[in-house]
Amino acid sequence: MRRAVIRAFRTARLTSPRNLTSRTRSAFQSSSYVLGSRQLSSRTESSSRSSTSLKLLQSSMQIRRVSVAVVSGLVGYGAWYTYRRNGTDIAQSSIAAQQRLLTTTSTLLPPSAETATERARKAVIVGADSLYTGEIQGDGPISKDTDESGRKVLEMLTPEQATQKLRRSEESYFVGRGQGVVRYDVVQIPSNDPIEDDHVEKIIEMPTGLTAPTAGQDPASDWMFWGVFDGHSGWTTSAKLRQVLVSFVARELNSTYKLALANASATSPTSEAIETAIKTGFTRLDNEIVHESVERVLKANTKLAAAELLAPALSGSCALLSFYDTRSKLLRVACTGDSRAVLGRRGDSGKWIATALSVDQTGSNPDEEARMRKQHPDEPNVIRNGRVLGGLEPSRAFGDATYKWTREVSERLKRSFFGRTPSPLLRTPPYVTAEPVVTTTQICPDKGDFVVMATDGLWEMLTNEEVVGLVGQWIEKQASEPQSSGWAKIFSSQPKGLPVEQGAKGKGIKEDGQKTPIRQQQWGVKGGEDQRFVVEDKNVATHLVRNALGGKDKDMVCALLSLPAPYSRRYRDDLTVEVIFFGNAPFKNGSLEVNTEASASVNDVKAKL
Repeated sequence: MRRAVIRAFRTARLTSPRNLTSRTRSAFQSSSYVLGSRQLSSRTESSSRSSTSLKLLQSSMQIRRVSVAVVSGLVGYGAWYTYRRNGTDIAQSSIAAQQRLLTTTSTLLPPSAETATERARKAVIVGADSLYTGEIQGDGPISKDTDESGRKVLEMLTPEQATQKLRRSEESYFVGRGQGVVRYDVVQIPSNDPIEDDHVEKIIEMPTGLTAPTAGQDPASDWMFWGVFDGHSGWTTSAKLRQVLVSFVARELNSTYKLALANASATSPTSEAIETAIKTGFTRLDNEIVHESVERVLKANTKLAAAELLAPALSGSCALLSFYDTRSKLLRVACTGDSRAVLGRRGDSGKWIATALSVDQTGSNPDEEARMRKQHPDEPNVIRNGRVLGGLEPSRAFGDATYKWTREVSERLKRSFFGRTPSPLLRTPPYVTAEPVVTTTQICPDKGDFVVMATDGLWEMLTNEEVVGLVGQWIEKQASEPQSSGWAKIFSSQPKGLPVEQGAKGKGIKEDGQKTPIRQQQWGVKGGEDQRFVVEDKNVATHLVRNALGGKDKDMVCALLSLPAPYSRRYRDDLTVEVIFFGNAPFKNGSLEVNTEASASVNDVKAKL
């Protein structure tokens, strides 16, 4: 088997994550940005004839030092391979390269004449604490043996393969209901395997009995729901939310509307009554997941029933659900956890204004910390290091039963069936609630409003203003194309750069509790909008994800998408992004149609009405 040889790697100096200062680029570095990591321990420098250089992609996430597997040459999901060590093989040159990496200077030797003509392939080298990119010379396969340096090598996706992966799950729909919504796009990119995120979209045509007629208005109306669910410790809770959360909320709304319209003078329920109905739908579902499941398991008394019923309770999920009443044009956003919704609306200047419609509910949010300390006054560790009992980051979530059950219940289930050991700090549960915080916003379809909903994986990478500006940039590109759809002309303008009003910038947690994009600091992201962002996708949700992962820096995009689970989780989270466009569409046929040019597979995508 031919040995693959690492040649001409770009150089970067290891940087401590606690000192994320700007770095000086050498002449051999690409335009790719640096990802920050825990600093590797020093190694004794030894001599070597072959000088290789590496480009570091670091992550400051606290991670265990585990051996990292390797993926094969074609795609990030293949078999795992590393280089063979044979005599004075790659191990010696690789170790020497690591040692030189800790010095302040490095040299780059040109490839020999023998290897200069060999085909070069991009590679990602994964260490215990760091990630590098470089090139592999030659066509030979990568053998299964690992070198003594402990580092693994996988062939990096090409830009075309990265684009295929980005677009694999994208969906887009034109809404011809004539009710103020013209389109919505959605995409998911996994980091965990299987992906722990989920999403749901449903449009419910309301019977006339639930709508009071108003002069000058269409008697027909819709309830439109969009939801994104950020699972953790497994995928089962988020899957449960996809299946039934809208039904639980719609049932409560149905009762609330019927009760209000029983009064002849009322045209709709009060805003408070609607918010209460949404909250009740959330908490009733969580009670079924966490507590009613225990009763059913104890009654059945079988491990099979326990496996089926307790899985959504033992894992957890944040939930972000938007409910749009087409009659009132009111959008209600219910947030449990740290997923986020942001409104984009055109301002008087012609630029878009970003307005957060939810607040990140974590232990680092001062309001959430104060709420929890008030509920558990004698427990100083109820929030520790920004986490509930020092463990769970979101302070509101579905499932996560070990933070809601008493210690006795947890231990009984673990003895009889299976389960997780509760925190030693657990004293007065429940600590975590599924009750959402609900906001109400008047939507202006004539202004071309849009809303971006996403799990926190997106907001770790981009600010609210960047996300709204990127959507605005995408709209301008679509409207400028000769064959652009009529709906895009509704939104178009002509600003340059990101067409968004800039908000206040901060680090870490802002005063309003919103997290800022920590990975921008960890990765050392620099450069202006012209250097960072690109418009290449017909699906706007895919457009956001591409730019979150590097945009114009194709090496960064390809490297981050090449990493397989579970090691990709060090550098990026699962990503679920949904964008809803409001407007007065020029067409009304009562249907929901798949937008074929922005959907991955028309055969697999079905409209949800």
